[in-house]
Amino acid sequence: MDGDHLPLGRGIASAGDVRALCNDRRSLLWFANQRAVEYHPALFVGDHPTHMVLDLDPPGDDFELAVRGAFLVRQALDDAGLAGAVKTSGAKGVHVFVPVAAGTAMDDLAAATRALAARAERVDPAIATTAFIREDRAGKVFIDSTRAGGATVVAAYSPRVRPGAPVSFPVPWSDLDRVAPRDFTVHTAVGLLKDADPWAESMPAPQRLPADLIEEGHTIPVARVAAMHEGKRRARARRGEVS
Repeated sequence: MDGDHLPLGRGIASAGDVRALCNDRRSLLWFANQRAVEYHPALFVGDHPTHMVLDLDPPGDDFELAVRGAFLVRQALDDAGLAGAVKTSGAKGVHVFVPVAAGTAMDDLAAATRALAARAERVDPAIATTAFIREDRAGKVFIDSTRAGGATVVAAYSPRVRPGAPVSFPVPWSDLDRVAPRDFTVHTAVGLLKDADPWAESMPAPQRLPADLIEEGHTIPVARVAAMHEGKRRARARRGEVS
């Protein structure tokens, strides 16, 4: 893809002892020369988080279910007085980004993300789940709230290492249920962009997270930690040990 048409975020890539900052066209070309394909920037600048992110992960390749889950997240955002932008992941899912105001504490962001996922699940629990353990998802779309902190998410316009070379691509909410991941590839993305940057254009201004959302989230266990303890409990149960 042409770097002149590709709005870049600041990201750091590392391989062994080699670290490089990618924030301009020359850096992107250097990465391409190193055969880099996917770009996963951090979700913070320095120690300040920039976005809340919900990752909609459907079972199998059921993109339609991921879209339905994304609309549940949008409903939860609306109810909380927040707004977000949406893009395909370039794989099988959907990402919802919510810019957050400067000064948002990382633990509050993580808590608010958990609460938002839980609220979206409550909108329609027949469609969505926040169950971190895969076997507990029962064929529903997983609303992944674990991206806050040190996790990364594939950048908008980044290719993916998948058959057909799909690209993570921004989509208006009004068109989300009319597209498929295969619509956006390295062969079509630049032509669809032209000289525009729909990701930047669709992104709301940074927002302060509601206090009640943060408060609710702090009552919800961290998914990975809860899953780890539950996994150990189930392992003991399989061995016939008493908890």
